[in-house]
Amino acid sequence: MTPVEVIQGDGPVVLGLPHTGTWLPDDVLARLNERGCSLTDTDWHIDQLYSGLLEGATTVRATYHRYLIDANRDPLGVSLYPGLNTTGLVPLTDFDGEPIWTDPPDDTEIEQRRAAYHAPYHDALTAELERVRAAHGLAILYDCHSIRSHIPFLFDGALPDFNIGTADGTSCSPVIEMAAHGLCRAEDGFRTVVNARFKGGWTTRHYGQTARGWHAIQMELAQSTYLRAEEPPWAYDPAKAERIRRPLRRILAKLAHLALNGDLT
Repeated sequence: MTPVEVIQGDGPVVLGLPHTGTWLPDDVLARLNERGCSLTDTDWHIDQLYSGLLEGATTVRATYHRYLIDANRDPLGVSLYPGLNTTGLVPLTDFDGEPIWTDPPDDTEIEQRRAAYHAPYHDALTAELERVRAAHGLAILYDCHSIRSHIPFLFDGALPDFNIGTADGTSCSPVIEMAAHGLCRAEDGFRTVVNARFKGGWTTRHYGQTARGWHAIQMELAQSTYLRAEEPPWAYDPAKAERIRRPLRRILAKLAHLALNGDLT
């Protein structure tokens, strides 16, 4: 199994998909407990949700599950949210704070996983951002995520539908943040927040290098917006999905337009 799949486009937007993969090596799967084997913390069907939304977009997708190693975590293991509950480079618990391993990996194995899986994903992502920037003078990384809307271990109450993260405004031009936020707020029946519980993962923070011509923004969607239910079998709901795909299509088109017309200053 190749750790990363890349589909190259000719536009200025790169879609990052670090958490849609469900593949695990047999020896790793055998060491997960029953909760771990359920793979609950997958960004279910996010690749399907974004498919075809923006002509010319490049996609970079990790094929492996985040329980093997999390492509959206600091490779040095630094916490994204110090003082708050979260999961690490190789999660030891699920999002509910429950253990997922019968035999967790040690530091040596984690480093092996980092080299074999985490690094190739980010090598590919870096290469595509460089290629796109060379073609257009800049690149916009739009990191695609989803999560259950009720997870008391991570946050109180119900998560808003659209959760935009720009590392407190540091990872992209303010024009990008304002455009995404404005289009989300224009959608009736959806709730939107910016830089609240989810401010952007390591991917957004690492690649948000505006002086280099790289702009990064994370979109964390509540899974209630496109799944029939936030529980197994995690079924995709085409009708609900099409409703959320409309604003997502508008956001991606707007970001591409801003990039192509030099409107990010």
